[in-house]
Amino acid sequence: MSGELEALADAHRAHEAGRFAEAIAHYRVALARRPESAEGWYGLGSAAQSLGAHGEAAEALARAIACGATAAPTRLALGRALFALGEVEASIDQYGLIEDAPDAAHRDMALLNKAVALPGDPRADDAAVLQARRNWAHAEIGKAKGLFHAPGRHRAPGDKLKVGYISSFFAAANWMKPVYGVINRHDRAAFELHLFADGGLPSPEVGYRDHDADVVHRIRRAGTAEFADYIRRVGVDVLVDLNGYSAPGRLGLYLRQPAPAIVGWFNMFATSGMPGYGHIVGDEQVIPKREERYYSERVWRVPGSYLAFEVAYPVPEIAPPPCIANGHITFGCLGSQYKVTDGVIATWATILKRVPTSRLYLRNGELSDTSSREALLARFAKAGIERARIDLDGRTAHFDFLASYARVDIALDTFPYNGGTTTTEALWQGVPVLTFDGDRWASRTSKSLLVAAGLGDWCLADETAYVDRAVALATDPATPAMLDAMRKGMRARLAASPVCDCARLCRALEDIYRRVAS
Repeated sequence: MSGELEALADAHRAHEAGRFAEAIAHYRVALARRPESAEGWYGLGSAAQSLGAHGEAAEALARAIACGATAAPTRLALGRALFALGEVEASIDQYGLIEDAPDAAHRDMALLNKAVALPGDPRADDAAVLQARRNWAHAEIGKAKGLFHAPGRHRAPGDKLKVGYISSFFAAANWMKPVYGVINRHDRAAFELHLFADGGLPSPEVGYRDHDADVVHRIRRAGTAEFADYIRRVGVDVLVDLNGYSAPGRLGLYLRQPAPAIVGWFNMFATSGMPGYGHIVGDEQVIPKREERYYSERVWRVPGSYLAFEVAYPVPEIAPPPCIANGHITFGCLGSQYKVTDGVIATWATILKRVPTSRLYLRNGELSDTSSREALLARFAKAGIERARIDLDGRTAHFDFLASYARVDIALDTFPYNGGTTTTEALWQGVPVLTFDGDRWASRTSKSLLVAAGLGDWCLADETAYVDRAVALATDPATPAMLDAMRKGMRARLAASPVCDCARLCRALEDIYRRVAS
C-alpha cells in the first residue's frame, strides 16, 4: 500500500506541474500495485486527456467508474473523451447522469456540454436541441444576474450602420472562407465594421483584406462581463456572432445583450436557445419553414448558400483521382473525429463490405494520437472491417492537410453532423462529396453547399440511397474517367456558381442588418 501511495503522490505532483507524460507513468506504477484504485484510474484518464490521448483517457475513466468513481468530475471527463472519439451517444449519456448533480458547477457544465454536443446525436431532434439549449441558458441567466439590454444608438439620416463581428477564429484560414468572403465585400460607405477578435487576429495571410476604416478590437483576455460592457461602449448597432457553440465559454456574453440586435451567422447549425439572441441566418436548404418553431430566434434566409465562400490563401493544385493509378476507389473523410459516430461507422462499413476492393482514408487532428487511432480501428473491427482496409493520418500543416485529398476519390459525408468547412475544402480540391438530406440543420449543411454549387445530385434522399450511390460509383467502370473530368473543371464550376458568390451573400446580409437595426 505504501508503494501505491508513494506512486500516487509522485503522479499528483507531476500532474499539477503539467508534466502529464511523467504523471501517467507514475499512475501506471500505482495501478500495477492496486488495479482497483479509482483514484489512480481517474488521474491516469485526466492526464491522458490533457495530452489529447482520448482513447486512453476514455478507457481509464471508464475503469475509474467501474472501480467506484461515480462523482461528477469523472463522468464529465469521460463524456468529453467519448465525444472527441465520435462516441456521441455514450458521451451525452454521461452528461445526462449528472444533470441533477448537487454541485451547481458540475451540473451546469453537464448542461452546457450536452447543449454543445446534441446536434450530433442521432437520437435527438430539433425539439430536443432547443430544449437542451434552453435548459443551459436558464441555468446561466442566474450567473449573469438577469438580462441586460443595450440601448439603441440614435442614428441621424446618412449615418453608417455600425456592425460588429465576434470570432475566436479570425486567424484560422480554413474556417474563415465564408466570413472573409463577406467582410471583404462590405460597403464601407454605408457600414462601419468592428472586428472583435477573441483569439487570433485577422490578416491578409488568412484571407482578410485590410481596410483602413475597419476597427479591430483585441479582447482575448477580457472577462465575459467586461467584454459585454466594452461592446456597449463601442456602440455597435448589430452584433454578429461567428462562434455559436464552438466557443461555449463566451455564450454568456449574449445573455447580457451587449448590442440592440444580435445575429447568429456562419457557425450555428441549430438554435442558440438563448433569450436576447434575436436573429439567426440560414438558407432554404438548412432551415425549412416547417422547422422555424424549433428556433428561439427570428429566422432569416439568404439566397444560395449561407456559407458561400472564397479561397483567398494558397492551396495545393488539384490532383488526378487516385483510382486511375491504383485501380480501386478510395473513399475518404477529413472531417472532425467527433462527427464519426457509431452510425457513420456502420454505414461506411456497409459500403466497404459491398465493394470489397475499396479502401477508406480518414484524417483529422484526433488521429495524431495512437490510442485514439486504435479506438477507431476497434470500432470498425466491431462493424466487420479489418484495419488493413483503412488508412489513418493525423494533424499536419493546413496546406499538407489539403494535399491529402489527392488520396481520395470520393468524400463520404458524416451524419447527423455534416461537414461544413470539410465539404468546401473537398470540393475546392476537386473531390465530390456524397451526402444525404437530413432531419436537422447540422444534417443539411453539405446539401446547402452542393445545391448552390450545382452538384445537388450528390445529395441523396436518404441513407439507403447514399449507400447505394457510393456502391454504384465504386463499381462503375466509367467512374474514374468521370471523376477525372470532374476534377479538372471543378474550381471553374464552383467559381461561376452561387456557392462562391460572396458578393450576393454580402448584399443579402447587409439587407438583414439594416432591417434588424431599424
